[in-house]
Amino acid sequence: MTAPTAEAASAPGDEEVPASTNGQGTNGSEAAEAVEPEEKPKRGTRTKSTAKKTRTVELTLTVTGTLDGNWQADLMHGTTRVVQGLSVPAAAVAKAAQELHPEIAEKIAEVINAAREQHESRLRELEAEVAKVKQALADLGEDA
Repeated sequence: MTAPTAEAASAPGDEEVPASTNGQGTNGSEAAEAVEPEEKPKRGTRTKSTAKKTRTVELTLTVTGTLDGNWQADLMHGTTRVVQGLSVPAAAVAKAAQELHPEIAEKIAEVINAAREQHESRLRELEAEVAKVKQALADLGEDA
């Protein structure tokens, strides 16, 4: 009875099959390497993402200022002009620049300060002219 048990211990086909092809090796990495190429998707196929696609919106805001202190804003949505020549207060431009970046705020503050100096100079000229006119009226009042 020893002969039949020896045949039963070895199953047909186990002796000739290498360990890497039947998934039974000395370590599990050989089995994973053998199975891995079969599980990879083909090169041209792509699984679809379930994430929502992010849509971008292109808005271009152009703020234009003059040394007189006049500021205007233009807004473009893509290639369509949404707002053109909207008057914007200098204080609002300065506040927006502070929110954006310190370097932007610095450059805009220089333009606003130059406009302020120009207006103060004009104010002094007008006050001097008003003083002259008042003096002329006072001189005319005494003579009349």
